Amino acid sequence: MTATFRSGDEPAASRRDYWRHAIGAMMGTIEVSGDIRGSGQVRVGELGALRVGTLSAYRPGGAVWTPRRTRQSDPDICTINILATGCATVAQDGREAQLRPGDLTFVDLSRPARWSTSPPMRAVVVAFPRALLPLLPDELARLTAVTVPGDQGTGALISSLARQLPNHLRDAGVGNAARLGAAVLDLLTVGMAAYLDRDSVVAPETRQRALLLRIQAFIDEHLGEPDLSPAQLAEAHHISLRYLHKLFQAQGATVARWIRHRRLERCRRDLLDPAQQDRPVSAIAARWGILDATNFSRAFRAAYGTSPGEYRRAYGWSSR
Repeated sequence: MTATFRSGDEPAASRRDYWRHAIGAMMGTIEVSGDIRGSGQVRVGELGALRVGTLSAYRPGGAVWTPRRTRQSDPDICTINILATGCATVAQDGREAQLRPGDLTFVDLSRPARWSTSPPMRAVVVAFPRALLPLLPDELARLTAVTVPGDQGTGALISSLARQLPNHLRDAGVGNAARLGAAVLDLLTVGMAAYLDRDSVVAPETRQRALLLRIQAFIDEHLGEPDLSPAQLAEAHHISLRYLHKLFQAQGATVARWIRHRRLERCRRDLLDPAQQDRPVSAIAARWGILDATNFSRAFRAAYGTSPGEYRRAYGWSSR
């Protein structure tokens, strides 16, 4: 289930209390400060153990998590704050995370914290029980309000996955959103443990799932390379070819089949893109590393029940 709160629908006199309630739906009772005359929006929902929300604001403002509020709330909740647009500062434990789009930071709500924003701003907040992280409170205290760049390494994967979560709130019943949320937590756990040099506390299955996600992201980044191969993937991730195949077999797939699936999906998306309606089908296939037009047509038909050209004519922009 999801709920949406729009401050512009509320009279100015009661807007501060309304914002407090809306943000509290994500994180618990919180104080709101700054200019609240403008409109903003909070959307929140639950994905299993995760509470996911998006916050949009169009005027400067902020929020303070005070010691008094901390004692009144659940002390076992943590959050990841991921900035989608705008600028934001998150402060806790004597540190300040200066966030730019894509960046993220970790906040432990058992202690005071402060947020300030520069509009227009949109952020994704993922809240979860601290018990889901296999780290001690003193260790977590070393990670609060640390800026994690959203354009490199594990941080990029966490940021990308977390920003997708709000789009899946309505699909939670089919399990996709829950799996996506679990993937975010796996990556977060591995990333935090690595930062603290505490890899030993991470369960082997968690490390395996996080590694598989990194490999799949690497595949997506290199789909346009025709010679992308299992051997290249194994070398790039410092694992044996045998272990690479084992990771994918646990998911009911082979490496080659996964690469082919992702290439076909990218081609299918381009065939539906009005900006590419004049690009030849063969050029679209080559863009994603498929150079043999006959093999591409055969594989596409096997996956989607029709040829690439027929698919474009039936479902593409020109058919509308």
